[in-house]
Amino acid sequence: MTDSGATVDFVAHPSSSSLDPGQIFPFPLDPFQLQAMAALAAGRSVVVCAPTGSGKTLVGEYAIHRALARGKRVFYTTPLKALSNQKLRDFREALGAEQVGLLTGDLCLNREAPILVMTTEIFRNMLYGTPIGEVGTSLAGLEAVILDECHYMNDPQRGTVWEETIIY
Repeated sequence: MTDSGATVDFVAHPSSSSLDPGQIFPFPLDPFQLQAMAALAAGRSVVVCAPTGSGKTLVGEYAIHRALARGKRVFYTTPLKALSNQKLRDFREALGAEQVGLLTGDLCLNREAPILVMTTEIFRNMLYGTPIGEVGTSLAGLEAVILDECHYMNDPQRGTVWEETIIY
């Protein structure tokens, strides 16, 4: 958490192609959300830093919808197994159980799903098995990686996981 009470989410490695946010969200979006979504559509990585409850997650959801529309995969990482389990339930309810999988230290469900929720440590460990600059089989077809709660990078014990993940 930053001093302003904001949290940070990071979405990486989108490829170009647009999807109208109005097709997904039946309500008006804030300018920062539209700007982040336009950047994703332009093929850029995005860091969203805004106060808790301001709608950062919608940017990640846009990346998910965009990837699904393009037949690609998304990894959604969280710092806690409990949060990963909650995101699994949320995404299954919104998008269907067959679309979402889970990888934590305890569970492996629907590993080949287009949306794979996991702890950030699991994702970092996946990257360790892939030489820098190469795409391992577990990363094939990957459109985006969403690092939810990226402010954990500031955590003295676990922050290096986020740093290493972003570097890779």
